[in-house]
Amino acid sequence: MTRPLVLADAETARDVLTFSGRAAQAGADGVRIQASDGVLVLTSAALAPQSLFDQTPTILAMRIVRADPELSCDLVVDELTAGDVPAELLLPDTARAPAWAGVAPPRGGWQQVGVLPATIVADRAQWGISAVAHGSPDGAGEDAVRALRARIWGEADEDLQGLPRGVAFAAHAFGFLGSAGPAGQVIAAEQVRVTESGRWTRLAFSRGHVLSRGPAVRGLTAVRQTGPSAG
Repeated sequence: MTRPLVLADAETARDVLTFSGRAAQAGADGVRIQASDGVLVLTSAALAPQSLFDQTPTILAMRIVRADPELSCDLVVDELTAGDVPAELLLPDTARAPAWAGVAPPRGGWQQVGVLPATIVADRAQWGISAVAHGSPDGAGEDAVRALRARIWGEADEDLQGLPRGVAFAAHAFGFLGSAGPAGQVIAAEQVRVTESGRWTRLAFSRGHVLSRGPAVRGLTAVRQTGPSAG
């Protein structure tokens, strides 16, 4: 094993393991671990395009925790496991290099552009989950399911201030929405700050951040005829 991750305490280590586990459940392609100056930033792609023509937006989930001030690293791993010491986690033998990890959000320049109730985010997440489930017939191929997910989660949602619906999926999948009732409704609601910097938009929950890159999918561009004009 490589050098272990040394966190601030056992509770923080459990927090990081929870984030890693949620990333795996969401089908994310690894977790990026960036540590310096006593701060550990965990990032994972809740959604990301898999090919050139894939319309899935790039939507990242982020959690920031305390770490050992001596720890310094920047790598992407498939998983993390508990170590022998409660405040330590073990890294796998090899790191990853997924495409989404090469697209980093800016560190500064964020300006607030709005506020979203967490209840609205939760509602749009549940709507999208239901739409994907009901839109995927038995026996549907992987490509068909991926295209459906790209359409549902990549579509601009006016209830989310025009952001792709996938930001709601990310908040749900990574547990940023707080306590929920039996029907999925948020009990402990919060007002979520929405900020922008360049092409990125960030939803700042008390439990983490969701970042979306670029505009949401708003439909295909109209096909134009080519060739010599008539007459």
